[in-house]
Amino acid sequence: MLGRGGELMRVALGVSGGVAAYKAAELVRRLQQEKLAVQVVMTRGAQEFVAPLTFAALTGEKVITELFGEKQATANLESAIEHIAVAQRIDLLVIAPATADILAKLANGIADDFLTTLYLATKAPVIVAPAMNVNMWEHAATQKNLETLRARGVRVVQPDEGYLACGMVGPGRLAGIEAIASAVCETLGLRHDLEGMKIVVTAGPTIEDVDPVRMLTNRSSGKMGYAVADAAWRRGAHVTLVSGPTELHAPNEVDWVPVRSTEEMHVAVRERAKDADALIMAAAVADYRPAERGTQKIKRSEGRLTLELEPTADILAELGREKGVRILVGFAAETDHVAENARRKLAAKGADMIVANDVTQEGAGFDTDTNIVTFFLRDGREVALPKMPKFDVANRILDCVMELRKGVK
Repeated sequence: MLGRGGELMRVALGVSGGVAAYKAAELVRRLQQEKLAVQVVMTRGAQEFVAPLTFAALTGEKVITELFGEKQATANLESAIEHIAVAQRIDLLVIAPATADILAKLANGIADDFLTTLYLATKAPVIVAPAMNVNMWEHAATQKNLETLRARGVRVVQPDEGYLACGMVGPGRLAGIEAIASAVCETLGLRHDLEGMKIVVTAGPTIEDVDPVRMLTNRSSGKMGYAVADAAWRRGAHVTLVSGPTELHAPNEVDWVPVRSTEEMHVAVRERAKDADALIMAAAVADYRPAERGTQKIKRSEGRLTLELEPTADILAELGREKGVRILVGFAAETDHVAENARRKLAAKGADMIVANDVTQEGAGFDTDTNIVTFFLRDGREVALPKMPKFDVANRILDCVMELRKGVK
């Protein structure tokens, strides 16, 4: 989820054939409240209880009901491999309700419809919320199947006890929608602990023009900054993303402020910093710009060309001098002496934390979806993280921001 390119996380919701299938419609709405895109997959049994059109109307997505398309006499290649495409693009598979039949198929690797085939094909986490008659729930076969699934890492949301559709009383009723939604949020790492906070994030490179043709810039893709903005938005913050030129897309709910030069970023951040609770400066800002910008293309000549540069505004240092109670996070992309350089920058800029990485390490450089960073904090702590997706790094940064914020209140 690299900031996930501004896209919503995708959840496949499998609906199997039980009377509780109608509750899946409510679950769709609840998951949408968590800013999740939901793709519904229905078994043939589920369609006996709820029409696919219901879920199509709720999700705005195609509802998948057949393994090989719309019961075509001759399935095309696209429909034949659709389960692979869905399996690769989802972040989570949830099956609710999960009948005894579905649990048995999952446990034993049977793949005779789209949902069971999707289960085998996906690498995403899996949650099942069983719903069935109490005797079926308590049967040794069902319990053995659940044991097998748990051993594989499948999360089981225990059913509630009470009156069942069959008239019996006991466990087997589909867990409450909030319990299922809570399991989804925990599995995906979704939280709401930043609600009410205003966070300004910078991302991407800045560009300094040499002449109308040439420019000075750097290799930043913006992925780390966009991941921070994405994660903060998902956790409930009001996010302003001041971005240099990138090919990424911010979530629609994020206030996106495009800039080009360091001075444009300087002005944009200054205007928005005063109302912010936290400033996370992930942009790779150009440190120098041409002292004079050519109005015409500089022509090639036989001799050497000397280009005079002047320093740009030091945005991080300026914010550090006027920080107040705001939390200020800076970044340091280094190629050597990472700890020494990060500590020096932490002291010089007046930041609360520096996120440093060695860009020569595989998986930690520019334009990657992962990062390997160490947090350097003013209290002397150093927190080293292993290689992980930038979205996960972003959440760890935000966890530190929350911890630091508690210390200044």
